[in-house]
Amino acid sequence: MLKTLNHRIIHLSKYYPPDRGGIETHVQTLARTQAALGAEVHVLCVNAFDKYGRLSTKTQTVNEVDCDVKITRLGRSFSFARFDFCPEIFSTLCRLLDEPNTLVHLHTPNPTMLIALSMLPRRLPLVITHHSDIIKQKILKYGLRPFEYLVYSQTSRVLTTSHQYIQGSKFLHFYQDKLSILPLGIDFSNYIKPNTIAVDFKNYLKEKYGETIWLVVGRLVYYKALHIAIEALTLVSGTLIIVGVGPLEQKLKTLAKKLGVDNRIVWLGHINEHELVGAYHAATSLWFPSNVRSEGFGLVQVEAMASGCPVINANIPCSGVPWVSRHEQEGLTVPINDSVALAQAAKRLLYEPALHHRLATASRKRSEYFNHITMAKQSFEFYKKVLSQEWNYTGIPKPVNLL
Repeated sequence: MLKTLNHRIIHLSKYYPPDRGGIETHVQTLARTQAALGAEVHVLCVNAFDKYGRLSTKTQTVNEVDCDVKITRLGRSFSFARFDFCPEIFSTLCRLLDEPNTLVHLHTPNPTMLIALSMLPRRLPLVITHHSDIIKQKILKYGLRPFEYLVYSQTSRVLTTSHQYIQGSKFLHFYQDKLSILPLGIDFSNYIKPNTIAVDFKNYLKEKYGETIWLVVGRLVYYKALHIAIEALTLVSGTLIIVGVGPLEQKLKTLAKKLGVDNRIVWLGHINEHELVGAYHAATSLWFPSNVRSEGFGLVQVEAMASGCPVINANIPCSGVPWVSRHEQEGLTVPINDSVALAQAAKRLLYEPALHHRLATASRKRSEYFNHITMAKQSFEFYKKVLSQEWNYTGIPKPVNLL
């Protein structure tokens, strides 16, 4: 067990729950599970909430404990182009990393932590989980590139969430000798056996919106392609429930009104994790129309699958999304940016109950592959290899004497 190595893990995350997102959920699950298995774990992230629990660009630094995981949420003075300006970041990072026997696990894309880490005067045992490339933000992408090269050249291991993602990443090709795969995992017990809060919320949704509920979960940002879901709703019956907030909310509401489906869309915004489980159990299907490789995995797919909620996803080239929920095995996969195909797939689930039952059963089985315990134990194996210097800190494998 990692604890016997007398090292502690520092996760560098952009944000942390209750701020929802695939990376945030993953970091929380991984950190909690590692701590439960005996590791000393600390998470350093940006504080996205003010003292009243509201999202804010001006926040204070706070320290918390989450299931034996120490959390330091850095206060930020403002944000610009996805970069958070946190006055205390460098001093806090140096203080945390100054303690002996520390291993750093950076989760990217993460401009704030990446730049701070590049300014450290010394190298440390470093592992990076590369969740996705920066795709659309060209200025951010090329502005960060020198910092990325510096930090990635110093890391011992670069973890990706699927083989498929490596194939389409020009950036990762520079680090072929450092790459390993660590699929994301969840604790799916609550999804398999929802608690009373989840069951009550499921029943509430069904009573209020009927038996045909389509669900979307995620930030309202460009690569989620929610406009495709709204367009598809014009071709299929039922209610679309959207869980999440983001900068495109008003634009999407305008589109819904223009297409005449605004009365069949429910904007839930932020809900708690128990209510989310209830929403999965109430839904006929999770719609996941993300259309670019900024979506590298789609952890909400696993949450839906564990709940027995089949996924309709889009066939994003060189992304792990269609690998997580596979076409005609656990879910249905349609071409990207194709609202007609999405609606047709949804109709299949409505009018072919045997298909829905088969995919729901297979989804539950598939979700077991993405187990949080397996994920955490695999992460320990990577850490042990780094700490034993099977790889040195520049990431170049040391020669092995086979004689």
